[in-house]
Amino acid sequence: MEKLMAARLHAVKVRPYLAAALFALHVVEDRSVPTMAVDAYWRCYVSPGFVARTPLEELAGVWVHEVSHLLRDHHGRSERYAREHEKYGPGERLRRNIAADFEINDDIYGDGLPMPTGAVLPSLLRLSHGLLMEEYLRQSSMSGLAADLAWLDCGSGADGHDRPWELGADGARKLSNHQRDAIRFRVAEGIKGRPGNAPEGWRRWADDAFHPPQPWRRLLGAAVRSAAGAPGPGEDHSYRRASRRSAALPGVLLPSLRRMPPRVCVVIDTSGSVSDAELGSALLEVAAIARAVGGRRDAVSVISCDAAAGVAVALCRAEKIELVGGGGTDLRSGFARALRSRPRPDVIVALTDGQTPWPSAPPPCRTVVGLFPRFAGPARSMDEETADYVPDQPPPWARVVTIG
Repeated sequence: MEKLMAARLHAVKVRPYLAAALFALHVVEDRSVPTMAVDAYWRCYVSPGFVARTPLEELAGVWVHEVSHLLRDHHGRSERYAREHEKYGPGERLRRNIAADFEINDDIYGDGLPMPTGAVLPSLLRLSHGLLMEEYLRQSSMSGLAADLAWLDCGSGADGHDRPWELGADGARKLSNHQRDAIRFRVAEGIKGRPGNAPEGWRRWADDAFHPPQPWRRLLGAAVRSAAGAPGPGEDHSYRRASRRSAALPGVLLPSLRRMPPRVCVVIDTSGSVSDAELGSALLEVAAIARAVGGRRDAVSVISCDAAAGVAVALCRAEKIELVGGGGTDLRSGFARALRSRPRPDVIVALTDGQTPWPSAPPPCRTVVGLFPRFAGPARSMDEETADYVPDQPPPWARVVTIG
């Protein structure tokens, strides 16, 4: 274990933009694992014998390789490919694993990270570098490699096929969907922040990771900045520097107006009608909102709200926030709780599916509503008990942005 952890530290040193993902992996020792493997829940299964016989720097390369499968969602992409092409079985599992390795291995090594022994490259089949897993699967049957690579097994995190040694969905120390998405978001932002340090494959991944066709995150950030930058929010008077108008009034000291970081309260709809995927998107928006107000996480708080509002929680890391709820929906209580917070927020952001009653009067601060896409157009009936139920549309005093 000491050697394994030292190898992870080396991986973080040479690939710092992957640090959040590497430290999120939970290690499970298992002698039945051929080498190292991951499952879709971010557990890393490790063979002690493999660790003992592998040089430390090569072991760091295996760490980066395995976490790359998870960041690039090879689990979900492999399952979709298998369903679309109706290709299952051990041979197809191996093909998907090889294709996923091709996508990863063509540009992650070098610059302090030596290629591990046995790593497969697209050049083995005279294929081009820089393609995606699906493209490699379409271009080659990989039958020439299957016999020699029967030992290759990166786990269900690489090909979507469960293994006997894996703990599964009910096992301990798994990451939820929104935690996994939050980690991907942090890694992508780290790569985009220092683009010269990452290979082309990672830069392409970061550009595509959270950019659906509609620029909803840019719109949401602009809406928050617009609300926070309007006259009133974030303004305060201070005697630490005299106002320039004091010169016109000898003997009178006037305070100057200074800008304070705007305080933003995010009300997240956690009712039963909101899916886990949408809650994951909500946590990603919390991280984006913190960036929109200048990165001051101490100025952002979060309230979970279904039929009743929870306590306002200060933001530390978006993926660490526990969202509670699952009942009915009444965001009016969330708005009331936000306005009772001290200090009172300058901006309220409500992230919801729209299936809620709204306050009858506008709050005394700027308001932005992030709508999950099911109510992007005309409202549909979503209430299971009342067939003719039609949810209220967001009120006109709120700035509405559809979350993609």
